[in-house]
Amino acid sequence: MEQAAGCPAVGGSYPQKNAEILSSQYGINLFLAGLLLTFAWAVHAVGISKSHLLSYLITLMLIQLLWMLWYLCRSCTQRRLIRDKDTHAGARWLRCGITLFAVITLILDSFKIGYYIDFSNCLSPTEGIFPVTHAVHTILQVYFLWCHAKDVIQSFKTLERFGVIHSVFTNLLLWTNGVLTESKHQLNEHKERLITLGFGNITIVLDDHAPQCNCTTTTLCSIFSQGIYYLYPFNIEYHILASTMLYVLWKNIGRKVEHHQQNKTPFKFHGITVGMIFGLIVLTSTIAIVVVYLIQIGGSKIKSELALTMFYLHAIFVLALMCTAGIVALLIYRLEDRSLDNSKNPARKLDAELLVGTAAGSWLLSWGSILAMICAQGHPTYTWYNLPYSVLVIIEKYIQNLFIIESIHREQEKVNDNIKTLRIVTISRGSTLSLTPLYEEIYNGRAARDNGNIPCLLKGSICGRENDGAGVAREEMSQDSSSVTHSASDFSLYSRNSVTNNKRRILKNIAAFLFLCNLSLWIPPAFGCRPEYDNGLEEIVFGFEPWIIVVNLAMPFSIFYRMHSAASLFEVNCKT
Repeated sequence: MEQAAGCPAVGGSYPQKNAEILSSQYGINLFLAGLLLTFAWAVHAVGISKSHLLSYLITLMLIQLLWMLWYLCRSCTQRRLIRDKDTHAGARWLRCGITLFAVITLILDSFKIGYYIDFSNCLSPTEGIFPVTHAVHTILQVYFLWCHAKDVIQSFKTLERFGVIHSVFTNLLLWTNGVLTESKHQLNEHKERLITLGFGNITIVLDDHAPQCNCTTTTLCSIFSQGIYYLYPFNIEYHILASTMLYVLWKNIGRKVEHHQQNKTPFKFHGITVGMIFGLIVLTSTIAIVVVYLIQIGGSKIKSELALTMFYLHAIFVLALMCTAGIVALLIYRLEDRSLDNSKNPARKLDAELLVGTAAGSWLLSWGSILAMICAQGHPTYTWYNLPYSVLVIIEKYIQNLFIIESIHREQEKVNDNIKTLRIVTISRGSTLSLTPLYEEIYNGRAARDNGNIPCLLKGSICGRENDGAGVAREEMSQDSSSVTHSASDFSLYSRNSVTNNKRRILKNIAAFLFLCNLSLWIPPAFGCRPEYDNGLEEIVFGFEPWIIVVNLAMPFSIFYRMHSAASLFEVNCKT
């Protein structure tokens, strides 16, 4: 009977499971087709031009726009209905971050429109349509994520699965297109620098996709063409963040959410002054290093070697500090006895998987550099700094991942309900009852004992009894000993709370410091400061083309890792 009763419920889940599998396969095929088209354009395949790739991306964006408009209209007509929400998904600070990146992406689109107007004589119309469509897509998508990132969809689930997964892979393809375009630009600059460093035995062939006509206004064309590549890092981060938020929305479709109130964790600057100061020092120095690096690299062989040495020394120092901070945080966790939150949480699970998955990009580059140092026959002086740098990159990510993943899985401290509702009832000599101050006064050791009152602490009950003769005598005799006992318990409670607050303050400062350090380490590769390109030793050991392929595949994940780590550390700071 029990099995028979359970069969319909189990059978009812099959259509939804099939819809999940079918939609995921649809998205993967959509992505693979676009990826192959992108690769064909990158290698100048016969019969494939940039207009074909852009036409495919425009079509995907238009389909997503239609789906989002349909979803928004349906939500507007059903706005009076109570909908389930995933309180862990789409945090406010995450939505603010994606809005900032979206604004800069709109500036990038305006630059592309201006670039198309100046070269309109020899560019395909799709290169003018694409930025316009992308701008509309960006505005509507940000609005959609602000309003519906927390939704747990329970109606039209099959259709919504296909719509959301289509949006996920559309953003991933736009991310891939941005990464490839930016990487080709960086690769051209890298090839020119290698000649300066003296690696003349490497064949230099520039991959030029520049328009084959003159610009109508030279000054504006120069501003647009150079400005586009400085804005690409923000566009890349925007699309990868959008795809992760949409993926969480897809995983939440049809999910049963436990209805419990989620405590808000606002960000506060109070108590993290030390971490912020040291983090800002690292951020400021990193920006200065990047500026000097980009000016010096490629100027001459001596300047390029000095720029690389300066970068490595600075990075080694910062990574060593980050390793130390992470170890201290983990030691504090080992001293605490707090349980982990193992409840189902798609957003938290995705965060942990992305941390480990994207860290593999940096680990791949680091192990390649270590192997090149071991196998190379000649070692210029500046290349020796690459060895400790690569080792520290591996160790630092290992420690930081452990710290972040444990932090986001730890349960927040809760004040005991008995203590929250604690009241102290005292008995005066006249056998009358009076209520003394609340828990805050116990905590600060200021319970009213000046009048000779004896506090009586019981769980959820009031201690009050009429006293006669002998009882009064016993009460007076025990008053002093009771006061001493109570004072000792107050002091013990205060001491434990003081230690906990100190640990919490240290952890918050460490999280704030690591947050700013990860932002600092995101800046160099995002804006063209890439020693993996400019070192030159790896190209000699592995060959130019194989190493460049490895770098172009791993670097986007390495860049994303730093931004994702910064976002996760911000959340850790709020929760601590």
